Amino acid sequence: MNTILAIITGIGESLNLLWLTIKSIKYFGSSMDKFIFQLFDMGNRTVPVAALIALSIGAVLALQTGIQLSNYGMQDKIGGIVGLSVCTELAPVMAAILMAGRVGSSITAELASMSVYEEIAALKTMNIDPVRFLVLPRFLACLITLPVLVIYMDLIGWLGGSLVSSMNQSISVSLSSFYNDLSQVVTFSDIAAGIIKSVFFAIAISITSCSIGLLAQGGPREIGHSVTKSVVASFISILLLDYVLTRFLILVGIL
Repeated sequence: MNTILAIITGIGESLNLLWLTIKSIKYFGSSMDKFIFQLFDMGNRTVPVAALIALSIGAVLALQTGIQLSNYGMQDKIGGIVGLSVCTELAPVMAAILMAGRVGSSITAELASMSVYEEIAALKTMNIDPVRFLVLPRFLACLITLPVLVIYMDLIGWLGGSLVSSMNQSISVSLSSFYNDLSQVVTFSDIAAGIIKSVFFAIAISITSCSIGLLAQGGPREIGHSVTKSVVASFISILLLDYVLTRFLILVGIL
C-alpha cells in the first residue's frame, strides 16, 4: 500500500512540475544561455553512443531479417522492413532509453546534490524560482535534443541495414534496391510517428528526472538513490508511453 501511495504521489509531483514548467516558458529569454549549454551538453553525451547503437540495430535487424527473407526469395523487401522498424519503434525507444540513462541520470544527480546541500533553498531565499532557473532549460533542451537524436538514429540505422544487406552473401541486396524498397514503404507519417513518440518521451524523461532530483532529501546516499529511482521511473514511463502512443497513432491513422 505504501508503494502504491508513493507511486501516485510521485506522479502527482511530476504533473505539478510539468504544469509549473509550462507556465515558466514565457520567461525563456532569461534562460537562453543555460538552454544553449544544456542543448550542447546533451548532444555531446548522446550522439556518439547513439550512432553506435543505431548502426548495430540496423545491421543486426538486416542480418536476421534478410536471411529469413532469402529463404523465401523475398530479400528485396528487406529495405522496407528495416526502415519501418527503425523509424517507428526502435530508434525512438532506444534514443529515449539512452537519454534517460545518460542525460536523465545526470540531471537527477545534479539537482539532487543541490537539494541535499540546500542550494535549492538558497535559490528560494534569493527569490529565484528553481523551476525557471533549473528545470526549464533542461526541459526545453531535452524536448529538442531527443527528436533530433531520433532522426539521426533513423539515418544511421538505415545505413547499417543497407551495408549489411549489400555485403552479406546470404542476402545480396544492392544499396539501390534496399533504398528503393525503403522509400516505397516508409512514408513521412511513419517518420513523424517516431518523432511524436520522442516528444512525449522527452517530456517524461526531463520532468521525472527533475522532479526526483528536486525532492531529494537526506545525506549524500540519497543522491545515488534518487538517480536509481529516476532511471527506473523513466524506463517504465518510456515503455508505458510507447504502448499507449502506438495504440493512439494506429487509431488516428498515422501508423
